Amino acid sequence: MDRKTKIILNLLTVAVLGVILWLAKGHLDGYKIQILNLIAINIILALSLNLIYGFTGMFSLGHAGFMAIGAYVCSILIMTPDQKEMLFILEAPYAWVQAAQAPFFVAVLLGGLIAAIAGIIVGIPLLRLGDDYLGIATLGFAEIVRVFANNLPRLTNGALGFKGIPDYANIWWNFGWCLLTLYFVMRIVNSNFGNTLKAIRDDETAAAAMGINVFKYKLISFAMGAFFAGVGGALLGSLLTTIDPKMFLFILTFNILMIVVTGGLGSITGSVLGGIGITILLEWLRFVENPISIGDFYIAGVPGMRMVVFSLALLLIILFRREGLMGTREITWEGLAGRIGKRGEPK
Repeated sequence: MDRKTKIILNLLTVAVLGVILWLAKGHLDGYKIQILNLIAINIILALSLNLIYGFTGMFSLGHAGFMAIGAYVCSILIMTPDQKEMLFILEAPYAWVQAAQAPFFVAVLLGGLIAAIAGIIVGIPLLRLGDDYLGIATLGFAEIVRVFANNLPRLTNGALGFKGIPDYANIWWNFGWCLLTLYFVMRIVNSNFGNTLKAIRDDETAAAAMGINVFKYKLISFAMGAFFAGVGGALLGSLLTTIDPKMFLFILTFNILMIVVTGGLGSITGSVLGGIGITILLEWLRFVENPISIGDFYIAGVPGMRMVVFSLALLLIILFRREGLMGTREITWEGLAGRIGKRGEPK
């Protein structure tokens, strides 16, 4: 299949998605629209973590920290000075925090950029560590960010966080950023740079022996993943209109990791399908936390039970399908055309 045909098919797919979203906006209730928004944001976060872990082989547990940075930066920039004056009741904000303002797109972009800079600063010492040690160290980084957010009242309003954040992150912004992230990650993964990342993932020692600057490529990949994690955090903060340090606990990173592992490490298609499936499943499983009556049989609701059920499902996936739903496979136009062609052949 030639490049021009694939571009046309991609544009048609984006147009179909636009029509679906337009119909959804007019016919679905607010709850279902919120789930669609969460799907888009979770796909962004899953793609960013998959770039770090699935394609480069760096076991990172610091995604919640980068999300927090993006969320706080974006929120500070899109709130008005009057809003900030009302919110900061523990201590008055810094003058530059009070005065800082930017359009939503710029605020999201800056949230991602500052998260990427944090990724570079943290990555320089941490990326020299091995797999398990890197995971523990990045988890520590995420906790440090959360503690700082909790103890810098003039910057983050401390434990109170931000309320009434402008809800600019509608379905168009979220899916627009989702498509942009998908396009960027696909171009990276399918380039020579992406092949280098895969070589580092498969055998770091062999990659270094071939003359690849392993540390440089790992740092760039880590920074790019941090950028899109910051973008996802910025969109999430605007979508929920409230953020505080308790939002960015390890469970947030765990949820994104579940999407990546379930979809398949090293599969862009897996991250997209996992983002859709896991987001819907997490919402659907809320019924297990509510009281259930079946005839005379009564089961009291247990808060948090949905995460227990979902964790058990994740364990089953790891035990019986370790590679995830897609493994490292991708759904491509060539593959779809081949399947359609085989079905059309006479038996």
